[in-house]
This record gives sequence, C-alpha cells and structure tokens, in this order.
Amino acid sequence: MEELYTHHVTEVRERIKTDPKLKALLDEKADPKLFEAFLITWNSLGVYMTEPVDGWIRRAGEATVKAGLSDVGQKLISHAKHEAGHHLMMVEDTKHLVARWNERHSPKLNADELFAEAPTQAMKEYRDIHENTIVGEMPAAQVAIEFEIESLSTIIGPPLLEQAKRVCGEEILEGMSFLKEHTEIDVGHTALNEVMLGKLLSQVPDKAPIIGKTGADALDIYLRFLGDCVDRAGKLAQPAAA
Repeated sequence: MEELYTHHVTEVRERIKTDPKLKALLDEKADPKLFEAFLITWNSLGVYMTEPVDGWIRRAGEATVKAGLSDVGQKLISHAKHEAGHHLMMVEDTKHLVARWNERHSPKLNADELFAEAPTQAMKEYRDIHENTIVGEMPAAQVAIEFEIESLSTIIGPPLLEQAKRVCGEEILEGMSFLKEHTEIDVGHTALNEVMLGKLLSQVPDKAPIIGKTGADALDIYLRFLGDCVDRAGKLAQPAAA
C-alpha cells in the first residue's frame, strides 16, 4: 500500500536534490547578496503560504472525521493547534532581514510593500490544493501534504542554515527564526505524519493513488514556489542603476 503512495511522489522528491535554482542557491560560490535576498523573498512571500495552515489542517481534520476516519481526523485537528501563528515568525524575520539589507545594500526595501506583492501562480496553487483537498473526496489526503512539506523542511533546512552562516555570517540567523524552528520541530512532525499516513493507507488502500498524487502535487507546487523566490531574489540582487 505504501509502495502505491511512494510511486506517485518519487519523481518530484528527486527534484529536491536536482533543482537547478536550489543547487545554485546552495553552491559554495553563491553570491551572498543573492542568498540574503532569497531569505527576504522566501519569508515575505511565505506569509501568504503559511498564515492559513492551521485552519486548513483543522478543517481537513473535521472533514476527515465526518468521512468516517475519526482517528486520523482527530490527529489532524490536534496537529493544527501546533501550527497556529507560525506566519508571525516570517513577518518578524522579514522585518529583521529588510533592516539588515537596508544597512548594506540597494535598492532599499520596505517590508510592508514586500508583504503586499502579488502572489505567484505557485502561491495561488498552494492555497488551491489545500482548499480543494478539504472539500474533495479524500480530505484525509491533507496528511500527505503535511508529510511532504514538513519532510522538505528537514531536508533543505539544515543546508540552508549552514549556507546562511557561511556566506552571510552567523548573525544572519537572528532573522531566520521560522527556518530554524521548523528545521528542528518538523523532524518530530514528519515522524507523526508518517505514522498517520501509514494508518490512512491501511484503512483506505484503494485511495492510495489520490493520496499520493495530492502529496506529489503539493511538493511540486512548493518547489516551484522556492524557484519563484530565487527568481525574485535575483531581481533584488541586481546592481542598482546608476
């Protein structure tokens, strides 16, 4: 049953290692200004991605209970409480990083303007996949979204933190509270999600394809979002016009 799930996510998981934009960001010769700009764009745009998370998980849990999968649904509802307010860390990290940037670089940035920037297509799709899962035939597939996205934190979080210290200096970590915390706590969340996913697949083995596709689509969207952040960072890091 779990093999049926993995079949759907293997290809997109491989992209975590091979994505050219992420590889450039983590390259030993990465431009410090580009990396700093990436942290700013990822945090500022990430508020849009992160603010609704606790509501999504809670509503998916409630819908899962109504669908008769009470144990998985109740675990989702409980997990939702741990995600409330996490976007506020991204707000504060953005403000800290923008202040640091404005001391060192041009163009000068305004955090409120960055928060107000129009969402990219991937950002819109990220909200859509959650909403569509909640009202779809398998709201419990929210477990797959959580598993893939929180696993991603444990995979790319440590190298991003190391790269930040290496290219920008250890003091940059003062503006990376969200990434630091999620790199640590998502280890535990991923273990919990893996247990929930296994239970779900054992209860509804015929739904493994839709659950797997949901997880794969969510990870694909988030990787494209990271690419959007790198692209916007590249524009910020361009030399200021004379």
